[in-house]
Amino acid sequence: MTPIARYRGRSRWKKWLVLPLVLVAIAAFGYWSNHTIEITRTTVELETLPHGFEGMDIVVIGDTQAAEFGQDNARLIQAVADQNPAYIFFVGDLVDRDHPYDEAYVTALALGLVDVAPTYYITGNHEWALGDVEGLKSVLADCGVTVLSNEYVTLEANGDTLVLAGIDDPLGYADQKTPEELAAEINALNPNCWVLLAHRNDYFETQYSLLGADLVVSGHGHGGLIRLPFTDGLIDHSGLLPSYTAGLYELNGSTLFATRGLGNSKNTFRLFNRSEVAVITLTQ
Repeated sequence: MTPIARYRGRSRWKKWLVLPLVLVAIAAFGYWSNHTIEITRTTVELETLPHGFEGMDIVVIGDTQAAEFGQDNARLIQAVADQNPAYIFFVGDLVDRDHPYDEAYVTALALGLVDVAPTYYITGNHEWALGDVEGLKSVLADCGVTVLSNEYVTLEANGDTLVLAGIDDPLGYADQKTPEELAAEINALNPNCWVLLAHRNDYFETQYSLLGADLVVSGHGHGGLIRLPFTDGLIDHSGLLPSYTAGLYELNGSTLFATRGLGNSKNTFRLFNRSEVAVITLTQ
């Protein structure tokens, strides 16, 4: 065999070896992007924040879409517990319209979260698309989760108070209280500071930022699914190149925090956008 033939043989062998390694690397990266949890930390500055809430850590999660991180979501619950939050805000899409409803799944996750910290929940669009929202709310309430359906509660810390409100997704009942009506009730109280849990990040600019809430906490956008440098993601429910998909935004005197969420819906996938457990730290 000539030297040239031997070289060509080795070259061809190397090409066949490299291809499987590349495919394995791509598969591993895809799994890592979609099945491992990233802890993110964000400081939220609110001039109106009562002193008693200064430095408080709150975990924000959402858009699980029936995803599982370990048996009975043990890895997710442990990731939340490791952050030692004062509260947990769950901003909707606990379930997914393309997966059969599994009460055991809901119960295991709810009980695990409540065991960590007081947990507050609002519905997303997938709860309403799947159906039997009242049954789901009842299961969550029986587990100790506070379900906020167009209503508000008062949180207390170190002698100070903060109003926390939550609204159902717009797919909810047609005769439900509107966000504007709820906001009018809260603003009439003239609270020092109030926070709104509202599933849809893409309503912030046109509606939620106008309600008077100091902070709006949302999900829904899944971080734009595929995140590239200097973008807010390539695609979400609102179309190409969405905005308000992850992190902090300010508009009309209101601040939005949007979580990238944890799961995927139907055939979507994440890239450079791992499942997120977000920790927000409140400060003046």
